[in-house]
Amino acid sequence: MEQASPEVRQRVRASFGRQGLMSHLGARMSHIAPGRVHIVLPSRPEVTQQHGYFHAGATSAIADSAGGYAAYTLFPEGAEVLTVEYKINLLAPAVGDHLEAVGTVLKSGRTLTVCQLEVFAVRGDAGQKLVAHGQQTLIRVNGPER
Repeated sequence: MEQASPEVRQRVRASFGRQGLMSHLGARMSHIAPGRVHIVLPSRPEVTQQHGYFHAGATSAIADSAGGYAAYTLFPEGAEVLTVEYKINLLAPAVGDHLEAVGTVLKSGRTLTVCQLEVFAVRGDAGQKLVAHGQQTLIRVNGPER
């Protein structure tokens, strides 16, 4: 699989490390490529709902971050990313050892970027199943002056 440059990977990982929600959920980045990011969320009781499936909020949160960081990989140094809107369809109960969210840039513009969001439930030898699919619009903003 293609990888982003070491500089971009470092910038993306540093930003991800500042996200309190991703840390709280126990999510981690598993792949960073130009215009594509994967985020893994291990199964544990704190991220499930009353039936034992991954909660839609946790599923949506990692999808949102995967898309945001996919866009961020294409932004110049000093630019930041914010979500403008996203729509996600939950296709099946999310059950497995972990979820893997994949954000993929469909169109990167000067101001707005559109991403595809996919979330797969991964269960041992049974493989992976698409459990959520969506689309997201992001905006590139100037970062704070340092």
